[in-house]
Amino acid sequence: MDTEWKGKSRGSVLGYKIFVFLIKKVGLSAAYLILYFVAIYFCVFSISSSKSIYYYLHKRLGHNKYKSIVKIFRSYYVFGQTIIDKVAISSGLRNKFTYTFDGVELINEALRQKKGGILISAHLGNFEIAEHFFGELEENASISILTTNTEHTAIKDYLESVMQKSAINYIFINEDLSHIFEINAALARNEIVCITGDRYLEASKYLTQDLLGQEARFPSGPFLLASRLKVPILFVYVMKETNTHYHLYARKAKAKQRDAKGLLKEYTESVQWMLEKYPLQWFNYFDFWNVKNK
Repeated sequence: MDTEWKGKSRGSVLGYKIFVFLIKKVGLSAAYLILYFVAIYFCVFSISSSKSIYYYLHKRLGHNKYKSIVKIFRSYYVFGQTIIDKVAISSGLRNKFTYTFDGVELINEALRQKKGGILISAHLGNFEIAEHFFGELEENASISILTTNTEHTAIKDYLESVMQKSAINYIFINEDLSHIFEINAALARNEIVCITGDRYLEASKYLTQDLLGQEARFPSGPFLLASRLKVPILFVYVMKETNTHYHLYARKAKAKQRDAKGLLKEYTESVQWMLEKYPLQWFNYFDFWNVKNK
């Protein structure tokens, strides 16, 4: 299995075009139907990622071998659904879905402090549609997402051409650390900065913490940065519950300032809580626990 995340996701422009056509011309049900064949394809031909998700299901969650194999397909299928949903919602079909806002008042409370706020999420659920929840915020806050700039440009360009213009700003991680100045500027404007805390690139600095009973590596940057800034910190996840219903969870971090390790521990506890509720929505298809080299 792959021993680390490569910094970008898989897919092709043609695949996205097919699904966008189905969503717009036929409907979500047709796109979901085709997705069965896509999920089967990945089960058969994406051996490395399938091994990784099998390890997660069998060794970390404790499912038996048969159930773990079956759930590899279901994991790919749900992941595909979240991508389809993101395109559908961003293309003007938001009213086809329903939403539960669980803890959104904590984000509003943070914004009323006029310090901005840090939201830490993970690659589970469908955090990329979070901006459609943030329209409910009282303060009309601007959103910035800290991200790498390594995704396939052709896919990004195509999606931007078919989806409604996003109100989200992107802050790209740079080797010269200039992104830190952009984060501070956004917070000074009472904006929300969103960070994912569950993927690190090889050769970058990391912290270790147990997740589901096994030590794993997490990027040190998000936790060192967030713990040093005197702003509210929340853990936020957007989870798929049915074909057309999503649930946003926001929980306030309680770790002391400058305690990056404590913040990471609290974060992994929140991630584990989510995984126990939504085990199929863990979308880190690589050797997350670094078991190949042990």
